[in-house]
Amino acid sequence: MKTLPIILLLCPFAIFAQHEHHQTNTSHQESTLSTIQVQSSIQNYVSKTVRYELFVRDTLVNYSGKTKRAIAVNGQIPMPTLSFTEGDTAEIVVHNELKESTSLHWHGLILPNKEDGVPYLTQMPIKPKTTHTYRFPIVQNGTHWYHSHSGLQEQIGMYGSFVMNKKADSPTFRKGIDDLPTIPIILSEWTDFNPNNVHRMLHNATDWFAIKKGTTQSYSEAIKQGYMGTKLKNEWKRMTAMDVSDVYYEKFLINGKPEYNLSQFKAGDKVRLRISNGGASTYFWLNYAGGKITVVASDGNDVEPVDVDRMIIAVSETYDVVVTIPDNMSYEFLATAEDRTKSTSLWLGEGMKMKATSMPKLKYFEGMKMMNDMMNLDGSMDDMGMSMSLQQMDMNTVMYPEITGSTEKKSDNMVGMNMSHSNHSTSPESITTLNYAMLKSPITTSLPALAPEKLLKFELTGNMNRYVWSMDNKVVSETDKILIKKGENVKIILYNGSMMRHPMHLHGHDFRLLNGQGAYSPLKNIIDIMPMETDTLEFNANIEGDWFFHCHILYHMMSGMGRVFTYENQAANPYIPNPKYAWRKLGAEDKKLHFMAENDIATNGNDGQLMLQNTRWSIGTEWRLGYNAMHGYETETHIGRYIGKMQWFMPFIGFDWRYRVNGMDMVEKNLFGQTSTKDNRGLFSVGFNYTLPFLVRFQSEVFTDGNFRMQLAREDIPLSKRLRGMFMVNTDKEYMGGIDYIFGKNIRGRVHYDSDMGWGVGIGLNY
Repeated sequence: MKTLPIILLLCPFAIFAQHEHHQTNTSHQESTLSTIQVQSSIQNYVSKTVRYELFVRDTLVNYSGKTKRAIAVNGQIPMPTLSFTEGDTAEIVVHNELKESTSLHWHGLILPNKEDGVPYLTQMPIKPKTTHTYRFPIVQNGTHWYHSHSGLQEQIGMYGSFVMNKKADSPTFRKGIDDLPTIPIILSEWTDFNPNNVHRMLHNATDWFAIKKGTTQSYSEAIKQGYMGTKLKNEWKRMTAMDVSDVYYEKFLINGKPEYNLSQFKAGDKVRLRISNGGASTYFWLNYAGGKITVVASDGNDVEPVDVDRMIIAVSETYDVVVTIPDNMSYEFLATAEDRTKSTSLWLGEGMKMKATSMPKLKYFEGMKMMNDMMNLDGSMDDMGMSMSLQQMDMNTVMYPEITGSTEKKSDNMVGMNMSHSNHSTSPESITTLNYAMLKSPITTSLPALAPEKLLKFELTGNMNRYVWSMDNKVVSETDKILIKKGENVKIILYNGSMMRHPMHLHGHDFRLLNGQGAYSPLKNIIDIMPMETDTLEFNANIEGDWFFHCHILYHMMSGMGRVFTYENQAANPYIPNPKYAWRKLGAEDKKLHFMAENDIATNGNDGQLMLQNTRWSIGTEWRLGYNAMHGYETETHIGRYIGKMQWFMPFIGFDWRYRVNGMDMVEKNLFGQTSTKDNRGLFSVGFNYTLPFLVRFQSEVFTDGNFRMQLAREDIPLSKRLRGMFMVNTDKEYMGGIDYIFGKNIRGRVHYDSDMGWGVGIGLNY
């Protein structure tokens, strides 16, 4: 591990010569670079206290033509870049001027646990109209970032760069790297939706984001592209359309802007970019029009320089890269969202613009085909004997047209000139892509040889249908803290058994990523694990406290994908006066109920449903209302709990209430020969729902009068990008079929036939 300065070990909170930085308010549109000095050399500062005052306020922004609420700090988005030198003491005063609580987490920093900034775990939330001071020694160097750890505030502006410089006389100072001009870069995304609504929509299995991104993978699209068999096999195995990201974003941003220009650099200049991915759920591909990208650090820790053509940066990961401006032109450093819907650009140099190679659209049906081969009918993964680790084998490679070949016409890479991409072959051998096996620390990182070892194994588990993300099929609220002992070496083996990649982040510690480099294994605090991948990391337990270990995709973390490590016999945290209450509040995040409502207004009646669901439970009511006494009305209410890793099975209790006037009781027999009345009925029931192949919902229940009913239904058959088919049939001889056309996020047209109410045409509203 890194050697701490002796003075900090003896007195970590020593106050040296006072040096105060006070950030002034600016427009949210002003770049964070206005608060940053581009450094051509690192000066040897004496130890001092560096103080920042941060004012957290509501603001309004307009990134897409619509004015929306955001959160600004000192009047700007991203938050101000905070700069320190190794050996400083940080003193950061947070003034919460919001109408809600907040917090700040110092991502990747090694610091006292009570300063880590996780509400209900290391501190209580910073209440509205109050002030909180964070104070901790700077015992490391490198590129890091900071963000709110309260709710979904990070998504709407609460993220910023956190830079810790080396001293010029540091034994690890690298001439030609650490003395280069340096630009902090923070990547992010913007959605016009309230992030709480985004989270709710994900849990309610909306496909609106897929429609916006053009990734619906419907039956008509499958037929058109020659993948009908692939689509049928996909739904036979009960899988929904695949995607490499969850959310549609209106804009992707670099230092708070869709693009940014740095024209001060000339031919031959080298620039060090300190890149942080401050996105809530977006991975970014990085490539550069000026040639190779030289990677020199990862997660704030130096690595031996390695040249690549492109690299992917995980959510919350940081990389330091060096690029060269080859000629007196402006070269594009391009950051493209992993789903390749949009991108954001940094332009380096002055003159004619040289564009980087754009990334073509993903071949989703090729990815679906590979997924089909790996997924068993019971939902488990079949690794087909492959050993995947360290990002060396990207299962999604089959989706990349630049490697597998593409018929799409490539754009010119120089604005205003007709230049080919002859320097970018489409063969896989010609594209050097960074992977973790390439990272090597310049110093030894071995853990204490005689320390006892604690081995932990976790499987990353998930459910896209219901958007439940977990570890070993348990969310944070369903687990206890994991006890570790101070001084022991903790080894963690992680296997990703889900269909999405996960950036797992450990608070308060750097870990060694075991990547074949032996004693020179790189130090990181984020491990990006792809589907079916197994990776091993280890760290020495040397800082007491309660430390979060979680997926850093914001919506996965809030859904419960994490654990908490705690040290045995540690001192009480003075910032957590009631630990039991705080733990309940922390667990309440993944227990939150998500609301869904639908109402269809048609010529033959009105029907709809209301539903509340969380990780395990579902409470739902549906109704059908006729416009006359003959049609009457009916409501069904079910309260159930999802069971199993894939959550295909849900036992429930229910209540069924029907009323209809037909001149006399209309006694009918169901398919079992049992008699029942549809005129006047109020019955309780017990039963279950089970998801069959092709995502058909099978429902079976028995009522308190002894009658049985079985039902098959599906309401979201993807016929085309916006057309959805539906059907229902049951043993009470009821049936329904229809087609929806999705006009917008909350409105659709419907044509359907109901055995009780006949043909109807109408409008459907949903929330």
